[in-house]
Formats: sequence, C-alpha cells, structure tokens
Amino acid sequence: MQPWLFYAFLSAIFAALTNIFGKIGVADVNSNMATWIRIVVIFFVLTPIVLLRGEWLAPAQISSKTWVFLVLSGLATGASWLAYFHALKLGQASLVSPIDKSSVLLVMLMGVAFLGEHLSLKQWAGAALIFAGVLVIAWPSSQTA
Repeated sequence: MQPWLFYAFLSAIFAALTNIFGKIGVADVNSNMATWIRIVVIFFVLTPIVLLRGEWLAPAQISSKTWVFLVLSGLATGASWLAYFHALKLGQASLVSPIDKSSVLLVMLMGVAFLGEHLSLKQWAGAALIFAGVLVIAWPSSQTA
C-alpha cells in the first residue's frame, strides 16, 4: 500500500469521528461556538507538533504565493466548518456528512479545471457514482426528517 493511501484512509476515519463527535457536541451549544472550540483545540494540538518536529518556519521564510493560498485555504476551511456545524446542528449526521463529502466530486472537477489534472475513465465513472450517491442521499424521503 502506498503511504498516501494509508493516510487518506486514516483521514476518512478521523473525519467520520469528527462528524459523530461534532453532532453530539453541537447539541447543546451554538454552531459557531462549536467551530471556535474546534479551532482552539486544533491550534493547541498542532503547535507542539510543529515545534517538537522542528518544522516551524519564520513567517518571512514563506513565499507570498504560499501565504496567499494558505490564507485562502484557511478562509475556505473556516467557511466550510461554519456551514458544516450549522448543518449538523439542524440535520442528521447521516444526511449532512455524505452531502458534505460531495466535496470529493468538486475537488475532482476543480483539479481538472484549475490544476490541469487528468482523470481516467474509471475516475470519471467514480465521480458519476459519487454524484448519484449524493442525489440518492439528499433526495427527500417521507421516512427521513
């Protein structure tokens, strides 16, 4: 197994736990406050990791292009988390999370459009299946609230 594949699966496991823990955690608090708590926890966990591994860089050592795109990524992450926790506050985790994960399809499309990536026929078929799955999950049903 390639190292990236192991970490991708690990990411999926932690993302699933994030959704379940988040749904329980947001039950008694405002979704924006829940997002803030999450960010503080991440800051306090990640800071020692970066320092202990000797990965800290002085801000001036980081290129302006890197700064721009990491700031944009941070803004997009924050907006995503705010929207996600609000959706989680209002809806079922089993419905919210799969729709949130349609970002996989969007990343594939944006990778082609903006990064010049090429998808195989198999990958396009997978993208179509992801889209179909999101439609099936999101489609209103008399049995789901």
